[in-house]
Amino acid sequence: MSNRAVLEVIALDAEDAVAAQAGGADRLELVTDMAADGLTPSCETFAEIRAAVDIPLRVMLRAADGFAAGDIEVLLTRARELRAAGAEEFVLGFLDEEGRPDLVAVERLVAELDGCRWTFHRAIDRAADRDTLRKQLADLPGLDTYLTAGSPKGVDDGIPTLLAEAARTGDPGYEPQILVGGGLRLEHLPELLAAGIDAVHIGGAARPHGWSGPVDEAAVREWRAVLDA
Repeated sequence: MSNRAVLEVIALDAEDAVAAQAGGADRLELVTDMAADGLTPSCETFAEIRAAVDIPLRVMLRAADGFAAGDIEVLLTRARELRAAGAEEFVLGFLDEEGRPDLVAVERLVAELDGCRWTFHRAIDRAADRDTLRKQLADLPGLDTYLTAGSPKGVDDGIPTLLAEAARTGDPGYEPQILVGGGLRLEHLPELLAAGIDAVHIGGAARPHGWSGPVDEAAVREWRAVLDA
């Protein structure tokens, strides 16, 4: 395996996926409905994307906008269906009304995933206490990544937190990889890479014409080039 930085790109369909892989993406996050910040795609969409590319796919498990789990039975059913369709990696994360991790929902869903690798998404940026959240989730099987901007406002505000957390790699709760996303721009990369952060996540940055247009291979390639420089 290469030691190059991981570039994860959001894909809504097979066209996005093919362009992202051609541009140098290492992994895709599969979602639908970006108006709600990304919900669970259909099994049909997953199957089309899986047939179109050969890089890892992380599938969002989220039924509604916001960070509440909602109807956990619906999510469990979707997870079960996606696993049966061949999905092997996932993205999830839920908070309760006080901003604490919803351990009941997360643990039930993780049990359904049966050891699959997964990302805890930007719910961490809305948590009442990031350090406590990390420690509470530390022993959950399969958790290998946190998608975070360091702040609910985005990377501009979150860089101090991202750098501080990167310096704690290996501490209890800080073993998962930091995947930076949320208002991330190319000019952020030198400082983040210098701190040892080795994974980034882009959505709108890969779409010069906005979410109504597809992923642009050249835009992804530009990110790949800066990461590899």
